[in-house]
Amino acid sequence: MKRKFKKILSAIAGCLLIQPIAMMLFYAGTLPDSYYVRKGEPLQLSSAMPITANTADPVTASVISGVPSSQVSLRLFGILPIKNVEIQQTDEIMLVPCGQAFGIRMLMDGIMVIELGEVITKDGTQHPAEEAGLREGDIIQEVNGSPVDSTECFRNAACDGKPMHLTVQRGEDTYETELTPAYSVQQECFQTGLWVRDSTAGIGTLTYYEPATGCFGGLGHPICDPDTGELIPLASGEADAVTISGARRGQSGVPGQLRGYFSAKEPIGTLSCNNRCGLFGVLHESPSDRPAIPMALKQEITLGEAVILSTVTGDMPQTFSIEIKSIDYTSDTQNMVIEVTDEALLAATGGIVQGMSGSPILQNGRLVGAVTHVFVGEPTQGYGIFAETMYEVSRSTQK
Repeated sequence: MKRKFKKILSAIAGCLLIQPIAMMLFYAGTLPDSYYVRKGEPLQLSSAMPITANTADPVTASVISGVPSSQVSLRLFGILPIKNVEIQQTDEIMLVPCGQAFGIRMLMDGIMVIELGEVITKDGTQHPAEEAGLREGDIIQEVNGSPVDSTECFRNAACDGKPMHLTVQRGEDTYETELTPAYSVQQECFQTGLWVRDSTAGIGTLTYYEPATGCFGGLGHPICDPDTGELIPLASGEADAVTISGARRGQSGVPGQLRGYFSAKEPIGTLSCNNRCGLFGVLHESPSDRPAIPMALKQEITLGEAVILSTVTGDMPQTFSIEIKSIDYTSDTQNMVIEVTDEALLAATGGIVQGMSGSPILQNGRLVGAVTHVFVGEPTQGYGIFAETMYEVSRSTQK
């Protein structure tokens, strides 16, 4: 009887020991390794279990990206160590939440290969581009040592049929190759067997405007080529005024889309960067009469009610209710799962639609992020990115 009682006690003790260890491992894997905090404020985390930043531990001073930082220990229940994290102090960042749709015109930094083809010659079918090792998504940056900035420039270089020495970017790598055009008996000219693109245009949503600098952020995701899916390298571009004329409703399996038209002759700003976190640039003036509000730091965001600003008709954004369903600190850009709960928006669009990317997410009077993607199988739900992530990346591109 005593032996059985001891086994029961041992089992209970084991369970009690395993549970906090499991929680420690969970938080160690899901909490980020670094945080921003406002100057003079401690790190406070929103979590299901009480987690404290133990400043009584030895503090290690360092510098990250020119910003002084310190290291503190996160502890479960103030006792059990989870991990050490970097803390960087920052001033209060004030941003104007936008929500206006805007037009995007981009010229590529080079020309993008969107398709490989064949050339019918007197000697049969040839594949000059394929033989040169080119692939869909490659960016041709130079031809014979000179920058190439348009499809016309590339065609002119190929028209005499001489070998073309190409400098090509593929992902993070750059390589060189030689392409020899073939004479097409059908078109009666030299051809490369390539379809290329040098520009793109579209509609997105402005997320924020920074009055102190005139800089803006939008979309929350990169502009990618519709055929290859590759990020488009930006050479230059402009932001334009847009009027939304309506929306195609989204339904399961078929994403909806805002419809609109460019509504002004002069651009409202210039584009400076297209990267994984969105489209960034400078506006000539604030697009909104709204006052600037504080940008939320990622640890201040909580599950539950929030709103988005989005333009689904005309040129003025409206406020719509949503719910933040989950928060992921480990993802690069897919930081939140959100769900549209606003009946008016559901009636108008069916949920999140293409063109709403960049719609600012507000919670507790702060800008917390932007809508980025819709779930194709469930148009009422989608992803959001932290405003902190967008802002941090945009500032790094300005340096």
